[in-house]
Amino acid sequence: MFYETKDHHGLPHSPFKSLIVPRPIGWISSLSVDGIPNLAPFSFFNGLSDSPPMVMFACNGPSSPDGRKDSAANVEATGEFVVNMATEALTDQMNASSATVPNEVNEFELAGLTAEPSELVKAPRVAESPAHMECKFLKKVDLPSNDPGKRNEMIIGEVIGIHIRDDVLVDGLVDVTKFRPLARLGYMQYTVVDKVFTLNRPT
Repeated sequence: MFYETKDHHGLPHSPFKSLIVPRPIGWISSLSVDGIPNLAPFSFFNGLSDSPPMVMFACNGPSSPDGRKDSAANVEATGEFVVNMATEALTDQMNASSATVPNEVNEFELAGLTAEPSELVKAPRVAESPAHMECKFLKKVDLPSNDPGKRNEMIIGEVIGIHIRDDVLVDGLVDVTKFRPLARLGYMQYTVVDKVFTLNRPT
């Protein structure tokens, strides 16, 4: 089949996100200016560079009257956030933290998670997660939106500190099969990384 994205695809659900798979989940923790912790998963997430290390996550509103996600508003206001590794063992908690709730609700408590202090930023970490990236806000990129009430924006941050639990390191390398990270597919589908192979680049 072929369809122009300005037209309807004719399928039960849009196939777009099912073709960009698997997508890592950026489980973003932040603080509001009033000090209220926020935790939310984003599947439009990835690394951008390793020198300096940078990450991005994209928010598709609305979750507030101005069509903006709390995570984006918090990060821009406070200048910092944490990326927590979402794993198979934390599937239910990750899903619980995706609920649309008033901004005064603490998603750590909602999901039954422990908020652990970070080293370099004020935003807390998910204690149960095996890895965290502490980030400082670099810039926001406003993106087009087909819905006037839905705001699309990309948040870019520089990773300034990384926590890795010792039991997921094998011979000095991160072994993802030890913690089985979650990834997002299309529709309401997810997958788990449990198979790894090495492929060297041609010389």
